[in-house]
Amino acid sequence: MTTVGFIGSGNIGSTVARLAVEAGHRVVLSNSRGPETLADTVAELGPRAFAATSGEAAAAGDIVVVSVPVKAFPELSALPLAGKTVIDTGNYGPERDGPIPELDSASLTSSELLRRSLPDAVVVKAFNNIFFKHLRSLARPAGAPDRSYLPIAGDSAPAKAAVTAFLESLGYGVVDAGSLAGSWRQATGTPVWGTPYGPYSDEKGEPADENAIRAALATATR
Repeated sequence: MTTVGFIGSGNIGSTVARLAVEAGHRVVLSNSRGPETLADTVAELGPRAFAATSGEAAAAGDIVVVSVPVKAFPELSALPLAGKTVIDTGNYGPERDGPIPELDSASLTSSELLRRSLPDAVVVKAFNNIFFKHLRSLARPAGAPDRSYLPIAGDSAPAKAAVTAFLESLGYGVVDAGSLAGSWRQATGTPVWGTPYGPYSDEKGEPADENAIRAALATATR
């Protein structure tokens, strides 16, 4: 059983947590408003779910899911995440995050910006290209003919292996999309962002196999 810490428990964070609990993992949730605001979520998820401060969630996690706006990256505490495998689920949106010159000029990806804030953590990009309702509904067991795939990106082979194993336990196959510098290929507005899984209006979504995800990544342009 893996313990997964969550910094940010919004739509994607809480959906990943739900899938993790169903897969037999222990989850420690946190948000910016305090553990007491997560009481209902924890009660719904059951005895393998706990609420904590962000520092406690980071310290507890074998893997830590960071699901906060890009503008909040500088507010993250680096110390409890040192040495941790961190899954970055975020997408940059200037209308929400404000302009960030390095991202606007494409000199950095948002995950590289997160790594700058967490220099001693190992960052892997995942879960950022799928609508949270599709993430919930498209999970399938290994071997299912309609199993969907998710792209991941990162610079550490061991960290990507750990994240791959975690995603597979949740019900997804994995496509290695390369480095953090290349993670723009799965960012907002790219062919692999949302589209392979069907429109948001269809909450059940459409399965997207390995070939579909690889093809979408291959057609990404800046």
